[in-house]
Amino acid sequence: MVESDSDTNTSNNCNVTDDRLKNGVGSKELELKNISAPVNSNSRSDLAIPTLEASNLKEKSLKDPEKGHSLKADFEEAIELAGYGRFHYILLAICGLVSTSEEMDVISMSFILPSAQCDLNLNTQTKGWLNSIIFIGMMVGAYAWGSVADSLGRKKVLIVISIMNAMCIVASSFCQTYALFMVFRFLNGAALGGSGPVIWSYFAEFQPKSKRGSMLSFMAAFWTLGNLFVAGLAWLIIPSSIGLYTPYFIYNSWRIFLLVCSLPSFLVAALLLYLPESPKFLLSQGRNEEALAIFRGIFVTNTGKSKDLYPVKELLIDAKLQTELEQTSKPIKGKYLTMLADIMDNSKQLFMSPILKFTIISITINFTFHIGYYGLMMWFPELFNRFDEYSRNHPGEEASVCEVTKYVVSSGSHSDTGVCSAKIPSTVFMESLITVASALPANILAVVGMDRLGRKFFLVFSTVSAGLCSAGMYFVYNKTHNLIVSAVFSGVISCGNAALDCLITEVFPTNLRATGVAISMVAARLGGIIGNVVIATLLDMYCPAPTFIVAFLLAGGGLMCLFLPNTTRTALS
Repeated sequence: MVESDSDTNTSNNCNVTDDRLKNGVGSKELELKNISAPVNSNSRSDLAIPTLEASNLKEKSLKDPEKGHSLKADFEEAIELAGYGRFHYILLAICGLVSTSEEMDVISMSFILPSAQCDLNLNTQTKGWLNSIIFIGMMVGAYAWGSVADSLGRKKVLIVISIMNAMCIVASSFCQTYALFMVFRFLNGAALGGSGPVIWSYFAEFQPKSKRGSMLSFMAAFWTLGNLFVAGLAWLIIPSSIGLYTPYFIYNSWRIFLLVCSLPSFLVAALLLYLPESPKFLLSQGRNEEALAIFRGIFVTNTGKSKDLYPVKELLIDAKLQTELEQTSKPIKGKYLTMLADIMDNSKQLFMSPILKFTIISITINFTFHIGYYGLMMWFPELFNRFDEYSRNHPGEEASVCEVTKYVVSSGSHSDTGVCSAKIPSTVFMESLITVASALPANILAVVGMDRLGRKFFLVFSTVSAGLCSAGMYFVYNKTHNLIVSAVFSGVISCGNAALDCLITEVFPTNLRATGVAISMVAARLGGIIGNVVIATLLDMYCPAPTFIVAFLLAGGGLMCLFLPNTTRTALS
């Protein structure tokens, strides 16, 4: 006689009930009988894990850990049950400092260009390449470091990057020639290239979905702090006459400024030692027990309770993590061959359906956005200096950006007959400080509204507004107008930067996140290179062109985000 499905299920349930009762487990736990145990952390070969179903998630939340029941949870519920508090604020401070040090290193070049033009014999074109060389290095480093982080882990990579970055900055401050300075700036960029994609992936993977948007926006605000710190340091150090001057070796104020800018990177490397590896990364590698131990540690730090009171005893693998685990479990001989295979496989997956669409759009948005962001932001101190030079020689006269540039190039400090002056008025750095400070209210708005209004709203609003500011640069006729337009541009572009970082970080799955963000960052660095080189050339030769080109690219690129999925308040895939 053939048993019916209902008879079979009844029989199975009875057997489960008998087994559970023999082991002294309460009847409530029977609600979870259809959820299989997670992967054995000691064996990566056992991959036959059923995926979680939505109906089981509500049942899990009914468990009462204080009565001795074990709770099985997926990543999202495990991170929620670990609480939100002290650990996450410490994490924000350290990861934020990584972002601060990265932005300080990138933007510091724009502040030393006016002062270094005599020491390194710079003109507009060489200034453009000096601004760009760090992005060339970042473009190379972003892909390599992002892929390594997806294979070996986020934390180790971040520590190595921070140490390498700091040492390259120190070395560049001692360089006496343009060529050697370019070499160390390239190496500095190669280190920084990994910092961005890895730190964003690392930070996001500790955040519950309800907090992720606001906390990522909060971390984006540390970029503004980096801009403020570097502008403040430039204002205090560069106009001074401190330094060492000999016939064979010069270590003047702008070099001391670079040396000071390296200190946050050394500090970051030390602080990262106290943070754990990303539990999301560990789960994607099949290291469940290690991930669970980290969740317990987060619970203890946030609540002050014993780790034994953390209700989750087993971690469940959802469908997406299961796929990632199957990919990472494929046997490949040799540690370096495994890493190389992971890099190649991750790259291949990013350019295959269904991820291909996200990859192309994220590359395009990052490329156009950063042409505008770095193409103008890196040149603001230079423009302030040019307006200051023009007003000193033409008191009371008004002139457009193009007229000021024409004067500086034809008969001012940038001409072949002009006298090179390394003495830059402190007002130039004060104007730069005001410009970057204007991003603070925008960052606060992004933190408060990112999870309410959404990533796409902020990105579209920001890029369209920044495009209008860029076009408005053509109609600037004095230092005050230039300062106002620059400040508004800095504010709205910072909002867009926070939204873009959130959106691009969230759109890729865990096993591809660092690599996906890295490839997007490669496009961003390419945008930074083109923005600096092209704007440097067009600014002197075809002045009206760069402002309108940047305006079109910013607005057009930002609107492309409408083709990406909505990631606001959704689970991190």
